[in-house]
Amino acid sequence: MAGSGTAHLRNGDEVLRVENLTVRFRAGRNRTVHAVSEVSFDVARGETLGIVGESGCGKSSAARAIMQMPPPTSGSVRLNGQELTGLRGEALRQTRRQLQMIFQDPISSLNPRRRVRDIVAEGPRVWGAENGAERIDEALEAVGLDPATAAGRRPHEFSGGQCQRVSIARALVLEPQVIICDEPVSALDVSVQAQILNLLEDLKARYRLTLVFIAHDLAVIKNISDRVLVMYLGKTCELAPAEALVERPAHPYTRALLSAVPRGPLRLTAAEEERMGGEPPSPIAPPSGCRFRTRCPRADARCATEEPLMRPIAPDHWVACHHPARDPSAFEAP
Repeated sequence: MAGSGTAHLRNGDEVLRVENLTVRFRAGRNRTVHAVSEVSFDVARGETLGIVGESGCGKSSAARAIMQMPPPTSGSVRLNGQELTGLRGEALRQTRRQLQMIFQDPISSLNPRRRVRDIVAEGPRVWGAENGAERIDEALEAVGLDPATAAGRRPHEFSGGQCQRVSIARALVLEPQVIICDEPVSALDVSVQAQILNLLEDLKARYRLTLVFIAHDLAVIKNISDRVLVMYLGKTCELAPAEALVERPAHPYTRALLSAVPRGPLRLTAAEEERMGGEPPSPIAPPSGCRFRTRCPRADARCATEEPLMRPIAPDHWVACHHPARDPSAFEAP
């Protein structure tokens, strides 16, 4: 894509295309947070794109910018070829039916005063959809809730996992093409996480959904995603099919994330652990050149002065690094 060098889908069957997405906002006098910087990707119809990175890397900011909540500082977001950035009022509202979102905290994202039927019915009511009652019952059944017993209850009467099922039903009832899942399992127990992930996979196949799945846990991302986009401090580091990313990681930051996965495939050397430890720099004053260079064991003078662009190193495998690893053995534990 223009500016960032990220590849388009070869078959052109993308339902969502994001180009050079940039999100900046003020944080006090003369202070600007660079939350997302020229991130580009596209998502094929029926695909799940995972977006992974540490807390504060810009994942959720990118998701909200795609939803135009608020609109990005600059860049392009296209849904089925229609440009969303710049839309206002009714024109923007018309796109919301096709682009829904599931939030991180299932309990706080639901109105505690309303019953489940009213929560799920809000979308069809706003849109004047026909057979609204039937759609609500179908959506609740699809997420594993019995309409007869669940519809009249309020969120506080449910567990966190059940509340997330209600949130999914609320998004599903409008029959969207794309659902953005913003860390939808991070607040749930491990056993419940697996149930929600399996549910999303089933719904994706049943309703031909396209998912953008955001998480900080690469193990979760790998299990549900077709392709994975790795972000660090507002920038894209790597984009590859999920299996290739795990088996042949090319960016040092991807390797660091993989090494943190329990029983994962990679382990860092003691020197690498020391260099990659600590917190990321502030997004108010990101490093020059490569933003990961202050924690990267391979960083050199070029990394401080020249920002790496996304470039292909294998079919469908792109990386933004001056010194990417092309040989999988380079990442084997010593």
